Amino acid sequence: METKWWQKSVVYQIYPRSFCDSNNDGIGDINGIRSKLDYLEKLGIEVIWLSPVYCSPNDDNGYDISDYYDISPEFGTLDEMKALLKEAKAHNIKIIMDLVVNHTSDEHKWFIEAKENKNSKYRDYYIWRKGEKNNPPNDLLSCFGGSAWEYDEASQEYYLHFFSKKQPDLNWENKDMRKDIWQMMNFWIDLGVGGFRMDVIDMIGKVPDLKIKENGPKLHEYIQEMHRETLQDKDLLTVGECWGANPQIAQLFSSPDRHELSMVFQFEHIMLDQEGSDKWNLKKLDLIELKKVFTKWQKELNGKGWNSLFWNNHDLPRIVSRWGNDKEYRVQSAKMLAILLHGMQGTPYIYQGEEIGMTNIEFNDLADFADIESVNAYKERMANNIPKEEILKSLRAKARDNARTPMQWNSDAYAGFSKVKPWYRVNRNYVDINVERALADKNSIFYCYQKLIKMRKENPIMIYGEYDLLLAEDKNIFAYTRKYEDKIWLIICNFYDKEVDFNLEGTGKILISNYEDTITDLTKGHLRPYEAVIYQWQK
Repeated sequence: METKWWQKSVVYQIYPRSFCDSNNDGIGDINGIRSKLDYLEKLGIEVIWLSPVYCSPNDDNGYDISDYYDISPEFGTLDEMKALLKEAKAHNIKIIMDLVVNHTSDEHKWFIEAKENKNSKYRDYYIWRKGEKNNPPNDLLSCFGGSAWEYDEASQEYYLHFFSKKQPDLNWENKDMRKDIWQMMNFWIDLGVGGFRMDVIDMIGKVPDLKIKENGPKLHEYIQEMHRETLQDKDLLTVGECWGANPQIAQLFSSPDRHELSMVFQFEHIMLDQEGSDKWNLKKLDLIELKKVFTKWQKELNGKGWNSLFWNNHDLPRIVSRWGNDKEYRVQSAKMLAILLHGMQGTPYIYQGEEIGMTNIEFNDLADFADIESVNAYKERMANNIPKEEILKSLRAKARDNARTPMQWNSDAYAGFSKVKPWYRVNRNYVDINVERALADKNSIFYCYQKLIKMRKENPIMIYGEYDLLLAEDKNIFAYTRKYEDKIWLIICNFYDKEVDFNLEGTGKILISNYEDTITDLTKGHLRPYEAVIYQWQK
């Protein structure tokens, strides 16, 4: 059975603006990342997913690209990017770049010419439509609120933008546009990147006239063409962001014989604490639902595709604050969430600071939020007469700002991120929660992650083992087994802060636990608050 390198690797996502500032301008940069490669090698990760560092006016923090071939001056230079690729390789770390090709910035040269000249070839690189009686072509909505259509006075037409109006959507029907994308991808592959994380890739097949936003009829045709023109015969990691994916769609993307991607990010588990399709409408997580969702994905992709495993990213709040306990049980619950996730089949992703248990930040008013999505949500919900305190409660829980506070390196001013005031405020708990303290404590969250990463490299059961859910109706315990050859591993986690009992046959050799003196007799099972263990199970 051939094992791909990315099946036993763990990926670490870096949001460069908030990772490490080397030149003390308050913004993280490429040289800051270079300075932390020893730390990442110590953690054990073998892949960095680097959020966008391309030239951008930063309307959406770099996900609005104005030049795919150059580095934004606030992050450094192309030569420094090349040096990062070379030095990361020396640390046995590959770098995958963020590929943002559903849209560009409105300051990209293609869009500038498209807007100025209706006869330019670049006009058709974007999606333009006539309106209806001074109204947009239809009622499609932007993910950031409001209409997805923006009127251009000069040409008296609307262009499509599923995100900010400064992020016009590309027209993937245009063959020349696709060729330009392939050329750009090959430029980065030739520079030595290890692959791509593909931003909202399931939206490139959109058919706006039919109001089809995700998973359009030509989506997989485009991805297969991308594979032929850029990825074929290259040993790269590719992961597509697919908010609308189900296991069947994920199989289409990740089945090896289809020649598309390595895996996708699916978000079904992440949407379990919201009412309906609006992420700001909060509800309490149902653990039984979470178990059902994870089990479905583990079962249905086994042998047919490949899973990504994640709790956090730059768009999501900190998991220890969201579904753990970021106060009295911060360490235990952060370790529990790590053990629960990393025991599954798939490629785990760690978001910067997750490995030290960084938490959500305290927000008191709208002025505390920097992200365009948060600001727009606040204004839209105020216009709908939702009480201010209810809006702020939702933003505190779910805002992307939570993930974007500066990385907490030590207890110096500004958490060691910079010597000057950072672009975004530091979480004030940095004095207690930081890398320096984590490295000095042998029982820290960091070393739990380090051990889980090492276990994945050394144990084929974590890659190939069959997943089976146990105690399916238990409202407090998430337990499952992984079986491979003659081994059975039992992963058992108390998801809450109350002590619980369980009864399973046999005994277990402890492989990793988040408490000392964990029991080995499973017939007298007892779990303390947030206790989590991986056992080698002997019935």
